[in-house]
Formats: sequence, C-alpha cells, structure tokens
Amino acid sequence: MKALVIDDEELARKRVLKLLETVPQIEVLGECSNGKTAIISIDKLQPDLIFLDINMKDMNGFEVLQKMKISPKPIVIFVTAYNNYALKAFEVEAFDFLLKPFKDQRFFRIIDRVLKTSKSEADANFKKRFEELFHFYSMKSGKVPMPTKFLIRQGNKTILINPLDIMYITSSGYYVEIFVANKKYMLREALTKLCDGLDEAVFFRIHRSSVVNINFVREIVHSSFSEIDAKMTDNKMLRISKSHKNEFLEKIGIS
Repeated sequence: MKALVIDDEELARKRVLKLLETVPQIEVLGECSNGKTAIISIDKLQPDLIFLDINMKDMNGFEVLQKMKISPKPIVIFVTAYNNYALKAFEVEAFDFLLKPFKDQRFFRIIDRVLKTSKSEADANFKKRFEELFHFYSMKSGKVPMPTKFLIRQGNKTILINPLDIMYITSSGYYVEIFVANKKYMLREALTKLCDGLDEAVFFRIHRSSVVNINFVREIVHSSFSEIDAKMTDNKMLRISKSHKNEFLEKIGIS
C-alpha cells in the first residue's frame, strides 16, 4: 500500500512519517504542505492511502478531495484538532480520523483497520461516503464549521471547552494559550489554523499574536501615537495592531 501525508504543519507531517516507518506494508510516496500541491501529487502519484489535514492555509481538506481526479479513490484518514469532524468521520466505514494530539496506539489501530480494507471495497463506497461528508459539512458555504468543543489534554484528563466561553487566545511559539474565565489552557496549535475554526461573528484577530471574543471586550483604551488596546473583562490589556484597528472598530460599532 502506498501513502501520501498532507499537512501544513511540518511537525505534524514528520510525526506521521516517523510512525509509518514502522509499518512495512506501507510505502510512503511523499509529503505535501498545502492543498494545491496535494491535489497535484495525488493525481500524479496515485496513492492508496492519504493522511489529510482538514484545515490548511490555502484550502481545507474537503476541497482537496473534491478537486482530485484519480480513480480508484484513496482511503482517507482525516487529521484534525476538532472533534466535531471525528463524530461524522467515525460513522463512515472506510474513512477514519486522527484527533490531534493523538497517541501512537490510536494511529496503529487505524493502520490495522486500513490494511484490512481492500482498495476495491474502499472505492466501491467512496462516492456515497464522499457525498455524505460534504452534505454534513455544508461545503456550499466554503467554511469549516466551528467545533462544538475544544479538547484540551491536561495530564490524564481531557477538558471540553465551549468555544463561546473563550475570552481570548494568545500565541506563544508553537502553542496557543486559551483563556476561559479565570483559567488558562495551553494547546499545541498554530493561531492561524485555530482561527479558521472560530465563528467570525464572535471572534476577531486584533494582532498576529492574539484573538478576542468581542463579547468579552470591556473597554477600548486609547494611548499615544493613535494606538489602542482592548481591555478584557478580566482586565487583561491586549494591543490592537494598526493594520487591524479600523476593521476592529467597525466590528464593534465604532466608526
């Protein structure tokens, strides 16, 4: 079986590639860091199996599936940080998912299942499964739906957070810090990718390193040199960059 790994995060790709090195039945054809390259590589290399990130910078994983032309179709393992995808993907017989951050055991259980699924069997039901997934995710809008819950691993527990309870999110290296009430959670995820799953009517990126829930903005503080800050309900001051200033003020009704 031949596989292709598609994810715009290098560390995520490398982890899947490293795990695949221990599976002799699978030959890795290569890796792709964006949707456009993925479509070209899929049609050219004709993999039997693809590991496909759902949220990429240039397009989402469903758009990649829609635009690929090869037949028979590959078996698809979705890779996502959002559990609402998992609920539907798990119902689909020859599709599966890896919910970031995933354990090695989960990865190898999926691989075992894939190896027991023949290519002809997977292709026979691909069209039906494909249409169900596109209907579920309302692809007409071109938007990836906001997750019903954020999953935050804390030791031996998984914390489920309602996105609308999030006051603001700040980035710190390869991690983001999610602030809810008087608590802070850390998640290994790029801020840009996280923004793709947030409701634009509620969340606004005020700076390259911060996103706010406008419902938790208490005050707009004007300082020198025409700079402004958002004072949150927990009294945290977050700088609003000049490039986002006008759009943010319009968003909250200040013209």
